[in-house]
Amino acid sequence: MYKLTQFKNQLRLLATPFNNTEVVTVLVLVKAGSRLEDKSNNGIAHFLEHLFFKGAKKYPNSKKVSEAIDEIGGIFNAFTAKEYVAYYVKVRAAHFTRAVDVLADMLIHAKLDETEIQKEKGVILEEYNMYQDTPMHLVENEFEQLVFGDQSLGWDQLGTPEFIQHVNRQAFVDYRQEFYFPANIVISVAGKTPANLPHVIEKNFDFPHSSQTLPIFNYQRKKSKPKVHLHSKKTEQAHLVLGMEGYSLNHPDYFASKVLAVILGGNMSSRMFQSVREKKGLAYYVQTSSSEYTDTGLFYTRAGVSIGKIQEAIKTILEEHTKIKTGKVTAAELRKAKEYLKGHLLIELEDSEEVAHFLGRQALLKNQILLPNEILEKLEQVNLVDLHRVTTNLFQPHNFQLALIGPYDSPEPFQKLLP
Repeated sequence: MYKLTQFKNQLRLLATPFNNTEVVTVLVLVKAGSRLEDKSNNGIAHFLEHLFFKGAKKYPNSKKVSEAIDEIGGIFNAFTAKEYVAYYVKVRAAHFTRAVDVLADMLIHAKLDETEIQKEKGVILEEYNMYQDTPMHLVENEFEQLVFGDQSLGWDQLGTPEFIQHVNRQAFVDYRQEFYFPANIVISVAGKTPANLPHVIEKNFDFPHSSQTLPIFNYQRKKSKPKVHLHSKKTEQAHLVLGMEGYSLNHPDYFASKVLAVILGGNMSSRMFQSVREKKGLAYYVQTSSSEYTDTGLFYTRAGVSIGKIQEAIKTILEEHTKIKTGKVTAAELRKAKEYLKGHLLIELEDSEEVAHFLGRQALLKNQILLPNEILEKLEQVNLVDLHRVTTNLFQPHNFQLALIGPYDSPEPFQKLLP
């Protein structure tokens, strides 16, 4: 399905050709996410992502950069995650060389212009304010801070207003030099790929050879954790995340955790959705998920509930955790969850952008790639014993933590609800 090539400068190319499409996605993944920041530069990975779009050698300003893709009808974007940053262009295959040209120019020759840096500070501050005014998003960030504490994994990728306002050009130059080197980058190309793909990538992404050491993520598990974080704020709806530290990408029970999340609250027929929303009418949205990093993860349920029914909602969510731990998961529930995950995976992988990300992320973070059929087999192997082991391990009373945003004065009533 794919071919992995490593060039002389240690840059890796992951090529995944399709025969039934006229579209190609070029995705550049860099192991340079916010986990590699410290207190002094928290937010720099995300800010630098913005600056790459502000002009380089061939496309000298933001309009020229955008125009180069707009005029061929392409899709052009980037995002900063905790463990990596990604830049991608999705175009008609006839415009493949333009996609490569634009991405290579911006990532290798970005000007990091001082005037653009000052202007972009205002843009990013408004992005920060937007998320601060979006409690549905903000509460998830605050849950990560609650679980992981005062370390890079618990910090917001956007950083702080203080950092955004005071960062200088040299900081960006240093960060780019430290992390944007060939061995730390995977270029994932999926869709209708040209026959000369390796040549085009090697020629354009001519990063200088570097002997820099690959970055290592540092994570220290907290020995004692606060149970509740309350962000007291006037809102029309209370937003909560209730859960605990979960499993990593490489954990033996990774797939069992994914299946469990679906059974508990992963879709509209799940236990949590039926109980919290359909039976009791306590929430508009309620969903159980798991998210994974290379060395840890999260397992949580999030919900937006009526302000006056917050305690009932929390009790109901906790009850569903207890029921699935102490009771039985049926064979029918297990089968339905497996089929749900299989179906969603294959539907997503109809898109070249999803394929590029699905495989490229694995190559960057795991140095091992599981193909879709291998993942389907891993899901199929999950059994009821596995689910019982995961619920027993995760749903211990001391593990539960709660992040909450709403017009409440004290966390004490919520602390009393937790086991």
